[in-house]
Amino acid sequence: MNPRFQKLLWLSTGVSLGVVVSVGFTAIAQKETTGPLPLTELRAFTEVYGRIKQDYVEPVDDKKLINEAINGMLAGLDPHSSYLDAEAFKELRVSTSGEFGGLGLEVNLEDGLVRVITPIEDTPAFRAGVKSGDYIMKIDDTNVRGLSLNQAVTKMRGKPNTPVTLTVLRKGEGKPLTFTLTRAIIKVQSVKARMLEPGFGYVRITQFQEHSTEDLVKALENLSKEAKGLKGLVLDLRNDPGGVLNTAVGVSAAFLPEGSLVVYTEGRTPDSKVRLNATRENYQRDNNRADILKSLPKEAKTVPMVVLVNGGSASASEIVAGALQDHKRAVVVGTQSFGKGSVQSILPIGPTSAIKLTTARYFTPSGRSIQAKGITPDIIAEEATVNGVNPDAYRLREADLEHHLENPNGEKTDKATQKADDKKPDAVTPPAALTPAKPAAKKGEKRGKGDDAAEADRVDYQLQQALNVLKVQQILLAKPQAQPAAATASAK
Repeated sequence: MNPRFQKLLWLSTGVSLGVVVSVGFTAIAQKETTGPLPLTELRAFTEVYGRIKQDYVEPVDDKKLINEAINGMLAGLDPHSSYLDAEAFKELRVSTSGEFGGLGLEVNLEDGLVRVITPIEDTPAFRAGVKSGDYIMKIDDTNVRGLSLNQAVTKMRGKPNTPVTLTVLRKGEGKPLTFTLTRAIIKVQSVKARMLEPGFGYVRITQFQEHSTEDLVKALENLSKEAKGLKGLVLDLRNDPGGVLNTAVGVSAAFLPEGSLVVYTEGRTPDSKVRLNATRENYQRDNNRADILKSLPKEAKTVPMVVLVNGGSASASEIVAGALQDHKRAVVVGTQSFGKGSVQSILPIGPTSAIKLTTARYFTPSGRSIQAKGITPDIIAEEATVNGVNPDAYRLREADLEHHLENPNGEKTDKATQKADDKKPDAVTPPAALTPAKPAAKKGEKRGKGDDAAEADRVDYQLQQALNVLKVQQILLAKPQAQPAAATASAK
């Protein structure tokens, strides 16, 4: 493995530190600080520290003061830098394993409240109806305002089969909503696959975990065997909050020619300047094992593809979508993605704590930074409206986060304009009047899982548009090409 890549964060691409934490563990070499220390500011700090110790209404522990000072220093940088005490560092390790106890929410802290980035599919929160953009104001009887994100996460986690009540604020609702959930062991199945129609496969990646590349290969093998030769493939990255960086490289490598540039990073230090290509050393940590892409069906490199994205597609999802788009390997369909284009590294501070620090920005192969901008689809396809409201209009994006990093290419996302654009009707958004009603089951008829899946497809307009694009591509591929004039003349 590239030793410089080892110094970057393997698991660097998650949206937030929350109920799901998509960050990893790596140490960056200590570097000498440059420039003189700001003595005036340090004197002010020590004076404030002394005043608190002497005059505050109650005694304050030194450890608490120092930890809170570190927290504030990092929180003021950007939304993704934070301090990891021993408990937070333990939570981090648990979350990246792909199995943990809790509710199944990707969250962030905004205006003192916990805001839901996205609920993870097939988890208690998802099944209960918690939605992206919801604000959690109370956990059981505890007000969230005033709690740190780690404290709120700890309260939501707990032993499986124990209840927890969330009080939620939702735009468009006149009063708070209450959800009583039962905690569960969250086992995130990151790759799901099925046939949409004969010859047209569908793969959904819900989160980029350590084994997602291997799971993708197995899914593609099964689809290829079932289809006896795929005509087209939809890769669904909607509401995928990110995850493991080398997995994003592996997923991209499954569809790109070997050696293709997938992503590169730029930061202030030499360690943060890395180019990641579709090569084994960049997507597989254990090179003593057989190549995890070895059994990949050959058609994966050539089958017509559509990548689906939306405002919940972040970080690792954006890396994959951007790479496939730049190499013209796939058509990107959906709505503007989240726009997280920064890399976080874990720097040890003492034996039990660390800081999660933003150390670089990443760029797509053509040099685009998606920071606070996102991936712009080739074909805009809005989600179906509910009572005239586009759900994507209320999604949280990187540009909405306080202290977010600016786009280094000068591409700025105006939040007001973006939200207004989200509410505009799109040419491929079907009118509400055309929304097909779910047919009632006949007496004695039982609906199977296949029926439910088919029903989901009938109302998933973005997926339908993806399938339509694949069919058009298939028609174009099947159309005989006209012979060049010179060749025709020579034949005569």
